[in-house]
Amino acid sequence: MTTATLRPATTRPGVLADRIPGTALLRDTLLIAGGAGLTGLAAQVFLHTPLSPVPFTLQTLAVLLTGAALGTARGAASMLLYLAAGAAGVPWFANHSSGMGGPTFGYVVGFVLAAALVGELARRGNDRSVVGTIGLMALGNAVVYLVGTTWLALNLHLGLQTAVAEGVTPFLVTDALKIAVAAGALPLAWRGIETLRR
Repeated sequence: MTTATLRPATTRPGVLADRIPGTALLRDTLLIAGGAGLTGLAAQVFLHTPLSPVPFTLQTLAVLLTGAALGTARGAASMLLYLAAGAAGVPWFANHSSGMGGPTFGYVVGFVLAAALVGELARRGNDRSVVGTIGLMALGNAVVYLVGTTWLALNLHLGLQTAVAEGVTPFLVTDALKIAVAAGALPLAWRGIETLRR
């Protein structure tokens, strides 16, 4: 490895949220609340099918975009707010539901970890290109699948094969489409910012 491939922490690219002017505390608070709210809205676009006890929603797209736009700490905090408020009774989980437990709650837990991972990868500049964005979104989805499907299996007493068939397989095509949307949106947003700075 050459020194050219090492990037000091002080020169890391940062995330889209870092380019928003304003007082850091107020800006970050609004962004964290906004990311949670966006995820709550995306959860209301849902479809239950016989393929899985887990509904199809736009949540994962909102979660991963929030993580990429806000970065590691703010992205994770936004999803923690979403999880905690929903667990406390705010009806913004899928189908206006709330509370802890149930077969799909593991996916919400996975959102926190996925947002943190995607946020860290974006902070390192991996959301500036289509290929990089596809990679970080795919990893974020994998985290959501891992935590969500593990919870699903434990909650419903499913074997591994059945858990994957119900908790992962039905969502591969729609999640690939969400990744494609993000792969177009994030690099485009960065190009727009760079254009404005000139």
